[in-house]
Amino acid sequence: MSELKKGMLPLTAEAPGTVTVSVYDPAMCCTSGVCGPVVDPELQRISRDLRWVESQGARVERFNLAQETDAFVRNPRVTGLMQAFGDGALPAVLVEGEVVAHGRYPTREEILAAARKPAGDEPREAGGCAPGSGCC
Repeated sequence: MSELKKGMLPLTAEAPGTVTVSVYDPAMCCTSGVCGPVVDPELQRISRDLRWVESQGARVERFNLAQETDAFVRNPRVTGLMQAFGDGALPAVLVEGEVVAHGRYPTREEILAAARKPAGDEPREAGGCAPGSGCC
């Protein structure tokens, strides 16, 4: 892997070393988690994590089964998951075309690991110190 600036993920095909994170959501009215009478904290969490991943230089693409069926059909991995697990396959999250999680949203750490970036390298709040970092 090429040398990376601290805090940057190796991301998409547009730039050498860039990573693409693809999220295939089940059919729903919105991906924010704030539509309807009940707020879905899991949708809010993954939305925050995806925004963070984007801020680190990743390309994030998100597809909703209700509105972008063609994206599901065009991806053989997603099609295979849906044939094997039905609706239970979704959500499915891929990093560089490899399945990171299906049937649930992955954690930020799982996305980072799939992007080959150690989770310990993520930015820390001021005053934070990582074990073994030599800052303490």
